[in-house]
Amino acid sequence: MRIARIHALGEPESLVIEDVEAPVPGPGQLLVEVSACAVNFADSLILQGKYQAKPELPFGPGAEICGRIIELGPEVSGFEAGQRVIGLPGINGYAEQALISAASAVPVPEGMSDEIAASFPIAYGTSHLALGHKAHLKPGETLVVHGAAGGVGLTAVEIGKALGARVIATASTDEKLAIAKAHGADEGINSTTEDLRVRIKELTNGRGANVIYDPVGGEVFNASLRAIDFEGRILVIGFAGGTIPHIPANIVMVKNIDILGLNWGSYQTQRPEVLRASFRQLIDWYLEGKIKPYVSKVFSLEDTAQAIRHVMDRKAEGKVVVKP
Repeated sequence: MRIARIHALGEPESLVIEDVEAPVPGPGQLLVEVSACAVNFADSLILQGKYQAKPELPFGPGAEICGRIIELGPEVSGFEAGQRVIGLPGINGYAEQALISAASAVPVPEGMSDEIAASFPIAYGTSHLALGHKAHLKPGETLVVHGAAGGVGLTAVEIGKALGARVIATASTDEKLAIAKAHGADEGINSTTEDLRVRIKELTNGRGANVIYDPVGGEVFNASLRAIDFEGRILVIGFAGGTIPHIPANIVMVKNIDILGLNWGSYQTQRPEVLRASFRQLIDWYLEGKIKPYVSKVFSLEDTAQAIRHVMDRKAEGKVVVKP
């Protein structure tokens, strides 16, 4: 089979397409013919050795896939060959075949495309756990979503609306803001031409936001500290802007605010029951039409490096997918 992988840590352009032996499923595993693999910002970090997980070389990125089951490993029941599933290989997803845990596999609902299915678990799962499980976003509260047209940001806009919040989207261009508004955002702030702190305050009658969802970090996070309401909650989702901010404890204390971190992947081992409940809710919302995943670009396996670079450089709108 063909796979995109690296032999030394580096940039996405270090990836090479190689022919290797297909993997064999072990106990509790499924071997899947990959139909689509979603691109995540974490792919660029794992390639550079900057991610929490540091796989042994050579390896390929690619954490979430959709595909058809080829073979069931020992001790697996409840699935059958040919069945279409969503799965989380963690690595080596940009390939013609991949191994996933049967415990994390979910049958694909009828009518959900391969591209949508592959890009569904991590982005929507992250936003749902962040806003619902961690921040306890309530109907009528004001939610600010930074990077609102990106892979996770757009899902936060939709889930914020599904939870009954008023959503203010921020993005770097008017075109990206238009996408966020098409997915439910009530207001938009251009982070390139407008002052985030000032505009958030203006749109909340001087109080600030109840919840701020931040996958960007850096100066965006610093603006959030000054635009959050009393007892507000700031969700730290990632650092797509490239700078990890330092949190001044005095502001946290004086404003009585909560800074909440969310690493979706750790729930797979620490609290899998939380993930399962979240995924059931998300599937229901998808079937009801409350969330409408947006895939903006599809790349071939040969262009995996371009796909990751596209996301890494924050050019992506919605999700980006590779199809072997």
